[in-house]
Amino acid sequence: MYAAIVFLPLLGSVIAGLFGRVIGARASELVTTGLLFVSAALSVVAFTQVALGGGETQIIPILSWIHSGSFVADWMVRVDTITAVMLVVVTGVSSLVHLYSFGYMADDPHRARFFSYLSLFTFAMLMLVTANNFLQLFFGWEGVGLASYLLIGFWHTRPSANAAAMKAFIVNRVGDFGFALGIFGIWAVFGTLDFDEVFAAAPSMVGRTFEFAGFYPDILTTLCLLLFVGAMGKSAQLGLHTWLPDAMEGPTPVSALIHAATMVTAGVFLVCRCSPMFQLAPTALAFVTIVGATTAFFAATVGLFQNDIKRVIAYSTCSQLGYMFAAAGVMAYNAAMFHLFTHAFFKALLFLGAGSVIHAMHHEQEMRKMGGLYKAIPFTWAMMLIGNLALTGVGIPLLHIGFAGFYSKDAIINSAFAAHSGVGSYAFTLLLLAAGMTSFYAWRQFLMTFHGPYRGDAHVDHGHQPADDHAHDEPLENDHGHHHAPKLSEVHEAPLVMLVPLGILALGALFAGAGFFHAFLGEGAHEFWRHSLVVVEGHEGHLPLWVEFGPLVVTAIGFLIAYYYYILHPEVAARMQAKQGLLYLFFYNKWYFDELYDFLFVRPARRFGRFLWKRGDGTVIDGLGPDGIAARVLDATRGAVRLQTGYVYHYALAMLLGVVGLATWFMISGGAP
Repeated sequence: MYAAIVFLPLLGSVIAGLFGRVIGARASELVTTGLLFVSAALSVVAFTQVALGGGETQIIPILSWIHSGSFVADWMVRVDTITAVMLVVVTGVSSLVHLYSFGYMADDPHRARFFSYLSLFTFAMLMLVTANNFLQLFFGWEGVGLASYLLIGFWHTRPSANAAAMKAFIVNRVGDFGFALGIFGIWAVFGTLDFDEVFAAAPSMVGRTFEFAGFYPDILTTLCLLLFVGAMGKSAQLGLHTWLPDAMEGPTPVSALIHAATMVTAGVFLVCRCSPMFQLAPTALAFVTIVGATTAFFAATVGLFQNDIKRVIAYSTCSQLGYMFAAAGVMAYNAAMFHLFTHAFFKALLFLGAGSVIHAMHHEQEMRKMGGLYKAIPFTWAMMLIGNLALTGVGIPLLHIGFAGFYSKDAIINSAFAAHSGVGSYAFTLLLLAAGMTSFYAWRQFLMTFHGPYRGDAHVDHGHQPADDHAHDEPLENDHGHHHAPKLSEVHEAPLVMLVPLGILALGALFAGAGFFHAFLGEGAHEFWRHSLVVVEGHEGHLPLWVEFGPLVVTAIGFLIAYYYYILHPEVAARMQAKQGLLYLFFYNKWYFDELYDFLFVRPARRFGRFLWKRGDGTVIDGLGPDGIAARVLDATRGAVRLQTGYVYHYALAMLLGVVGLATWFMISGGAP
């Protein structure tokens, strides 16, 4: 059963990819989606078995892989609690995204290829989460990177899509370099890459150091930091986050799959999987906390003023991933996994809901061309409302009643406060501020899209806005290259095949938090996570009342500010935006990270490449080679060819001159013929 969960998506990808032209697009859709639903059903069975079985680890051999001397890395499927949770998340969201794509990609001529890539993406993620050793995990890790490149650049005739795909691929290679070094280091230190063996031997390395360039860094701290660098790239943490918003160039179902179930969650999974190692490296944990909390705050500030409906949700993902890492950093690994679990439902719901809006608006993504859509697409309005309530974590603390995000987000904020450390206090402060900003940008998006007057017929002046990294503040080119917003009477609901997945995801956004809180975080957490995750005591307990109600208060404040500016007094927001204040420009331009990286890395690399091209290749290599020695040889050859005239008297003259020359040489040198 477990092998089938993993390899059924691969089978669907192969069928659609190799035989899509033969069997047709519709058959490719049905095959890939049907196999994904089978995999999802089996994943639910696996989750139930693991949960009821006390979290016992099962290892299923697949094949012998690499045997080289003492190095052994066999291909096995590892199933424990953390794997079972990820199987449900990955296959569940992926199967719904496949179904949703029936309607969203209905007019695309390359649907077979699209569904093949989607299934390949899912297979790579399943390989990652079921890995039994670091090398197998790295295989899935790189497979996810490949599939993301193919899907982000799916509409490859658009230069912006190609650039976004390259950006995602290159930035992730930076993180993966650190991850690879970490794997090399684990092999050098432990002599194995098997999870169980490494985690069992990790306590013996506490306090031990190694020499490097005259320094003596801690072994476990170094290994954990290298692994976390890989997690930073894959999960778009501050510094390696720049690829994530540009990933919106792919079709909207791809955005939902990347942000909710695959790729970006891989980094969080890696840190939680390696919790037995991170637990022994407090310095690395402090770094994880700082990076996570700072990312949550940073991405929330950038999301405040974005106008592309998908970009707002993209920065929301970046921020929520920061919450997960902050939780792992304060040793609340189960809270991090709980937020990953609940986040998958409401983030997929928001992305697919945004796709429904884009579909209804004839592929327009600019929120300033929307407004008043709740009457035209009421079901999508309701789904986006549920998604926003879950994202902002609306709930009543003392009664423990709320939407999915309420249970997991508040647990993370409370855990940061309960850590009673400097980095814990830092994380608590930034996460609380990020919660307020999340509420503002989420409700700003909702109100601009569904309420107020319809602005689709009005001209939107983009010239007064600061430059965007794609097209001088023009909205991102939408999925099919159109920019014409329809009349309000032309706006209509998406087909049923797109709305059913929204309804299913909405159920998760409503009930996943309450339904699984006890297993993930309650008294049964130790038993639930046994053998797969470190569960630390002390994160649950009595908290001050202001801490309990803090997230709800800042969430309410964020909503009220958004309502004031975008419903009661929209002209005030327009005036503030037109002023282009320093803070607005700073946040809108994403803290100028793209410009900074362009100045520090892109331009110098381009200049260096041009130098190697013109001076190294052109002057040195071509100068000595094709334009130098080779050219002189050709010149001499052409001269020799001209001597071959075909006339006998020319050859006789040459022979006579040769004889005269030889005789003269012997006479001068004094030799005898």
